[in-house]
Formats: sequence, structure tokens, C-alpha cells
Amino acid sequence: MKTSLDSLRWQLALIGLSAFGLVSTGLGLAHTLNLAACPLCILQRMLYFALAMTAFMACLVAQHRKISHLLIAFMAMLAATGVYTAGYQTWLQRFAIDTSCAANQPWWERFVYWAGEKAPWFFEATGMCSEAGWKLFGLSIAEWSLIAFSLFTLAAIGLLRQELLSVRATT
Repeated sequence: MKTSLDSLRWQLALIGLSAFGLVSTGLGLAHTLNLAACPLCILQRMLYFALAMTAFMACLVAQHRKISHLLIAFMAMLAATGVYTAGYQTWLQRFAIDTSCAANQPWWERFVYWAGEKAPWFFEATGMCSEAGWKLFGLSIAEWSLIAFSLFTLAAIGLLRQELLSVRATT
């Protein structure tokens, strides 16, 4: 049982550190390459940060199985929301060039602008969502983010499945 708990903590810590690393990488790219983040980029940054914090919280309460299971399920939902957000931005960049993020500024876009006023270094959105900007190996940041969020979703679902099966095996 202790080995299973240690393994769970290591996996959660790895997810948290990876998500936090992507936040740091995004900030670093934005500031060193002078890239203008768009509202969808900032929303994804917020999702990575929330995913990292949730993974760290789950790591801290891993011995409380029900709470950690809820947090892992929440991680899967955050990551799946990231898949949708990055997928939508990828679609905008490939097929709806020169389009703003969304019509009539939805709640999430107003939230991003509000957060940008409070912490501009971290959340300021000044770019266009449909502009791919910088690319690595032919993929935009949104496409790399889509891959990362997909992997986080699969990892969280796999962890939850693993945990639920281990609970079932002990009862």
C-alpha cells in the first residue's frame, strides 16, 4: 500500500511540475521573444496553473483516497477543458485567420482581461488568437498546447483508473 501511495504522489508531482514548467515556458517565450499572448493563450496558461496547483494539492492529500480521487477527476476536467481551448485556438489559426477569439466578448474573455489588469506580467492579453506567431518543428504554440493538454488528460484519466482499480482490489 505504501508503494502505491508513493507512486501516486510521484506521478501527481510529475504532472504538477510539468504543468508548472509549461506556465514558466510560456512566460519565458512571451517575454524573451516578445510574443503577444492572446486571450485563449492566457486562458490556457490559467488552466495549466490550475492543473499544477490541483496536482500538488492531490499529492499532499494522497493518503485520503476520496479527496485525492476527486482532485484527480478535477485535473482530468481541467486538462480536457485545455484540450478544447487549445483545439479551438488551433482551428482559429488554421481556418479562421484574422478572426478574434470569440464574438461579443464572452465571460471567459472578460475574465482574462480582468486578470490582465490585476497581474499584467502574468495574464495580459494583447495578441490575436488567430495568429500562430512562433512555431517549433512546424507546430504553433497552440498545437503544442493541444498535445500537452491531451497527454495531461490521458495521464489524469489513467491515474484515476489506476486508483479506482486499486481501491476495488483492496475491498
